[in-house]
Amino acid sequence: MRGVEGFFKPAVFFVCLLPAIMLAWHGWRDLLGANPIETITHDTGIWGLRMLLLTLAVTPVRKITGWNGVMRLRRMLGLFAFFYAALHLMTYFWLDQFFFWEEIWFDIQERPFISIGLATFLLLVPLALSSPTAAMRWLGGRRWQRLHRIVYVAAIGGVVHYWWLVKADARSPQIYAVLLAVLLVVRLLYGRWFTGLLSQLFSPSRFRV
Repeated sequence: MRGVEGFFKPAVFFVCLLPAIMLAWHGWRDLLGANPIETITHDTGIWGLRMLLLTLAVTPVRKITGWNGVMRLRRMLGLFAFFYAALHLMTYFWLDQFFFWEEIWFDIQERPFISIGLATFLLLVPLALSSPTAAMRWLGGRRWQRLHRIVYVAAIGGVVHYWWLVKADARSPQIYAVLLAVLLVVRLLYGRWFTGLLSQLFSPSRFRV
């Protein structure tokens, strides 16, 4: 079993990195379409959101399936979410705006989807910085867990950013919104307080005569 898990994690790492590799390859081969900047911006953003949702899915998968080994993927998936979000932001700063800060500031003020996207990325920064084991030990387990609950706010911000970005067909961001809602509901149902409440309500001692 250890051998399988030892192979599984590198395989997941490669799969997570594959979208960036393919994007770089398509750029090298000039296969990004008529608007390469738009393609890069969209792909890095959508993969950042997907990785974020996959990160949120780890704990429900463990709760439902009982497979504790999946928890070893959560940190890696979270860092990949930050990686693609950073590429997404840098594409906008560099390739789209050429670091023209006055124009960027104007966009932040006038275009809500950019402001919430930037706010979402800023929420991911402390999560990425505190991902190493040394940071976890320094913060302490309880404070570290409280800090990383920000990921739920970041996921909501990512979905809203995508939804507000889409002007015509909102079906794609709606799908991600539904997936996020399902993950949040499952997380709520399998939370400690809910599990504890169920164990108290259905404890055999409550039905003894």
